[in-house]
Amino acid sequence: MNPQITNLVVILVMMQVSKKIPFDDPMVLNGVRTLYVVSNLIIVGIYVYIQSAINKKKDMTTLKYVEPAPMGSTEEGKLVTTTVHAYDQQQLRGMYKSQLMGIGMMAVMHIYFQYTNPLLIQSIIPLKGAFEGNLAKLYLFGQPAVGDLKRPWKASGGFPGMGGAEMKSDKKSIEAAEQSGRGGVKEE
Repeated sequence: MNPQITNLVVILVMMQVSKKIPFDDPMVLNGVRTLYVVSNLIIVGIYVYIQSAINKKKDMTTLKYVEPAPMGSTEEGKLVTTTVHAYDQQQLRGMYKSQLMGIGMMAVMHIYFQYTNPLLIQSIIPLKGAFEGNLAKLYLFGQPAVGDLKRPWKASGGFPGMGGAEMKSDKKSIEAAEQSGRGGVKEE
């Protein structure tokens, strides 16, 4: 099933469940806070394991792709030459940043605005996302890097069907970018 649809189902179900939870009771509130913290610790544990697996494998296969130009820009995408190891490290850094942003936003919502219901939902959705990510599929579950898991991965958008511009890794696009002199410096 599509992860975005399952996220929507989880959110709708958890919103209904959270209406029945007595957040006024300090024991219940502390239990939900503990659930949120444990959820984030599990996510960090998954990311640390993935990072050690990336470093252990250290796949130095060269990866070339054309990074799409920023939305609204008239310039063409730039050629990126990197390794699978560096690409995976970059993707993992993005996952860490995303998780920290979520924690920061949740902290503001809970501490400053006193919202408690999102704690329950945010204990489940990010954990589900950590298990459904491409790096988890490759390094945690051992799936081969073929099909949708073939690097470079499509940038996921915020809304269904609104994925970001696609990174091109076909030979024609790479040769065109090399000839036009857009990028091509190997990232270390």
